[in-house]
Amino acid sequence: METVLIIIVVISFLGFVFSIINNKYQLTVIKIDKAEEDIDIYLDKKKGLLERTIPIIKKELKVKEFLKDIEKYNEELNNFDKHNLLKRLYNELFKIIDENEKLLKSDSLMKILEELNDNEEDIIGAIKYYNDSVVGFNQLVVSFPSNIIALFKRYKKLEFYNNEKREIFEILNQK
Repeated sequence: METVLIIIVVISFLGFVFSIINNKYQLTVIKIDKAEEDIDIYLDKKKGLLERTIPIIKKELKVKEFLKDIEKYNEELNNFDKHNLLKRLYNELFKIIDENEKLLKSDSLMKILEELNDNEEDIIGAIKYYNDSVVGFNQLVVSFPSNIIALFKRYKKLEFYNNEKREIFEILNQK
């Protein structure tokens, strides 16, 4: 009888621990999903703002093509690839502006640039939230006993938006 009681207590304790760890995973997954949704919204807005600069730049500089790679932005790309593409186009825009100061006289372009800067701050915030959530998730995936649940649920470590966070995570794991 005592043995059965001990087994029941142990199984109940393990179920309780499993439940707590599973809830941590679920909360972290919800945070990551929310961050990804926000990033997707901000990236779509950035694309739209960059597209609005194209006719202005073409007209002011009398060029036929500008930011032609924006056509590569589509739903099949993941947020990492969208972010990298738009970051490259964003930098290309500012390089053209730096080389052609007369563009700074365009009120419509300046308004778009202001919106782009505000949007960039939103993207940075959403990426920070995403990366912070991924740190928590990845810690659960590699730590005992939560790594056992990760094994059963087939959770794998997630990627960060930049190498800096990945390096910090690896350093923390070595301790």
